[in-house]
Amino acid sequence: MKKINIFCFGFGQVAKNLIYNLKKTHDINFATTSRDKTQKKKFFGINYTSYHLFNNSYDKDVLKKIKNYNYILVSIPPRNGIDIVIKNFEKNLETFKINLIIYLSATSVYGNHNGKWVDENSQLKPLTKNGKSRLNAEKKWINLAKKKNLPIQIFRLSGIYSKERNIINKIKSGSHQIINKPKHFFSRIHLEDISNILKKTLKQKNIKPGEIYNLSDDYPCSNIEIANYAYNLLKVKKPKMIAIHNIKNKMLKNFYKDSKKVSNKKIKKIFSYKLKFPTYKEGLRNIFNHSI
Repeated sequence: MKKINIFCFGFGQVAKNLIYNLKKTHDINFATTSRDKTQKKKFFGINYTSYHLFNNSYDKDVLKKIKNYNYILVSIPPRNGIDIVIKNFEKNLETFKINLIIYLSATSVYGNHNGKWVDENSQLKPLTKNGKSRLNAEKKWINLAKKKNLPIQIFRLSGIYSKERNIINKIKSGSHQIINKPKHFFSRIHLEDISNILKKTLKQKNIKPGEIYNLSDDYPCSNIEIANYAYNLLKVKKPKMIAIHNIKNKMLKNFYKDSKKVSNKKIKKIFSYKLKFPTYKEGLRNIFNHSI
C-alpha cells in the first residue's frame, strides 16, 4: 500500500470520511487538532494524535510534528472573519515541505443570486455573518498561496448530507420543519462524493496556487422538493409548512436569505469525476435503503 501523511486541522465529518476513504487504499499516517487537550486516539484501527488548538492556544509540538506531513486539510471554519490556522501558523507553513494544502470553504461566499447559476468566477456578495467570515478567510488563503507560491487550493462546499446527518433522520426525530419558500434554490452534496473528490485531488501534479473549486451535486432545488421526496419515502404525513416570517431559528433564517444554483462543471472536468450521488434522490434512497 502507498504511504500517505496527512495533517487535519479540525476533525469533523469531512476529515473523518476522507481518512476512512484513504484507509481503503493507503497506509495512513495522520494527526489532527481539536479544542481538547492533546491526547492519543484511535480511528478505525489507526493510532493518531489529536493536538490541542483553540483560538490563540495550541500545543507547541504541532510546529515540530507537522513537518512530517505532506498533505494538510484545513476544515476549521473562521470565527468573526479570523482563521486560526493562518493566525497561528502562517509563518510556519511556507517552511514545510507540503505537496498540497486543502482549505474547505463554503458556497455561502456567493450570497444571494436570486436562484441563478453561479460558478467559481461569479460575483461574491455574502449576506450572512458566516458567509462574510468565509470570504475573508478565503482571501487570506489565496493571498498566502500567491505571495508564497504555496500549493493551496480552496474547495467551496455546498450543503453537506450523509448517512448520519440527513432529512430522513430529522423527520424520524420529529425535528424537521418545512419552510414555505418554493422558489428557494439550494445546492447540496453527499459526504461520500466530497471525500472521493478530495482523494482524487491528492494525486494532482503541477498545482496552481489559489485555485478554487465548487463541490456540489448536479441538481440544485428547493427544500420543499426534497421534503416531499423524503416524506414519501418514509410514507409519513407531512407537517404544515411554516411561513418564512415565522422562522425563529437564526441560522435557519439566514439560510433562506440566499438562493442560487452552484455549478460543479469545473470539478467534474478537471478531475474527471462522476458523482456517486448526482442528485438528492440517489443519496436519500441509498440512506433510506441502509436504514431499514
